[in-house]
Amino acid sequence: MILRYTLHATRFMSIDLKTLTIKKAHDALIHGEYSALELSEAYLSEIEKKNAGLNAYLEVFDDAREQAKEADRLIKAGKAVMLTGIPIALKDNILMKGKKVSASSKILQGYVAPYDSTAISKLKAERVVVLGRTNMDEFAMGSSTETSYFGPTRNPYDTSRVPGGSSGGAAAAVGADLALASLGTDTAGSVRQPAAFCGVVGSKPTYGSISRHGIIAMGSSLDIIGPITKTVEDSEILFDAIRGKDVLDSTSIELNTKRSTLNAERFVVGVPRNFLDAKGIDEDVLANFSESVERLQKLGCRVQDITLPTVPHALAAYYVIMPAELSTNLSRFDGVKYGFHKDGESLLGDYVATRTEGFGMEARRRLLLGAYVLSSGYRDAYYRKAISVRAMIEKEFTQAFKSVDIIAIPTTPTPAFKIGEKTKDPLSMYMEDIFTVPANIGAIPAVSIPSGFVERDGKRLPLGFQIMAGYGHDKLLFKLGKKFESK
Repeated sequence: MILRYTLHATRFMSIDLKTLTIKKAHDALIHGEYSALELSEAYLSEIEKKNAGLNAYLEVFDDAREQAKEADRLIKAGKAVMLTGIPIALKDNILMKGKKVSASSKILQGYVAPYDSTAISKLKAERVVVLGRTNMDEFAMGSSTETSYFGPTRNPYDTSRVPGGSSGGAAAAVGADLALASLGTDTAGSVRQPAAFCGVVGSKPTYGSISRHGIIAMGSSLDIIGPITKTVEDSEILFDAIRGKDVLDSTSIELNTKRSTLNAERFVVGVPRNFLDAKGIDEDVLANFSESVERLQKLGCRVQDITLPTVPHALAAYYVIMPAELSTNLSRFDGVKYGFHKDGESLLGDYVATRTEGFGMEARRRLLLGAYVLSSGYRDAYYRKAISVRAMIEKEFTQAFKSVDIIAIPTTPTPAFKIGEKTKDPLSMYMEDIFTVPANIGAIPAVSIPSGFVERDGKRLPLGFQIMAGYGHDKLLFKLGKKFESK
């Protein structure tokens, strides 16, 4: 028994998690270099060693090993597909039947998902191994994973800094080799921004291309599930596994992927120089962006300057539209039907006491803002104007993509910042979304790819390079992204 355990431990400890990709892991599983159980054990071992210092996982599922054993049975039977036995992590707002899901909020304390999200149903069909659920900003409200009821997640490159948000736990898990990939959600950059901060790839697909059924909604017209992975190829693999029209989500669509047929070496890449003049953009970020654009030119892409006059207003429009939708979506959390409850002196008192104590400060701030912009006296002045700006931005993107194939901008205006640095300055925190939110407002796909490092306080911090494509052209991004990271 001891001998078998030693052999088992030696095999999973020899797996090079740092350079592992989904394709490499799949090939190794098929050729018997190690089993799905041994691969999962390797990640579980890393979680045991590192998670206490990172707080990436809120929970490691007790049936992860059983999931891996089931994957091994399929592999031995010759019925494995690309994702069979691949260990992933799940953001704490994506439902998996029988598992706790809280959106990292006290108000959903103890809630257990009664059904699977569509994305999870598809991954279960391929026998992926879901290791556990990861920390996030409460109800996805934040850019740093500091608003979680369960405490902040820390950046694996410098634990004094944030991993980004709201999918900070999911990005930190992949960046620290605590999962081979993860699923997050992106409402204003919540996959791409933490991916950039943690040195991994973050993909925000075309709105509707992945079903939103089974995710805890923040902004219904903005939310989309997105993969966080080591490589662009891995993002494409996950995207292909979970995309598609869903009868349970009326906003879902079936992409026509055949129309994305351009040669990656002939791309015309647009750079909106007017957007790069915004205040607060770090000089090293701009320098890295210039180097990344030059890399595209060396790959044969033609780069041309473009102007997007309305797109810089996307952030302002977002912080009207999102709180309005959020206020509506979160009205159901009243302490009566599920989750946390606190008694008041009356029924109204129950609601007030429950929501006051159950929601954190940032959640209460946005709920109040949303109720305000939807109120009868201000709906026309704020909400409807924001919707008009959104329509202008969508039209501007449509026009821009008639002359260019891809638009390139930085992922973030700064490298990862210190924990606590921006929590008392909400406007400064909101500015972290300036480069990512346009894709959500425009419903277009975007990918953040690791593009280098900068040094801060003796630590090397990752940066991300973001490329966006026209509505439905996710495959163009994967095509160019794979080319970009190969050099």
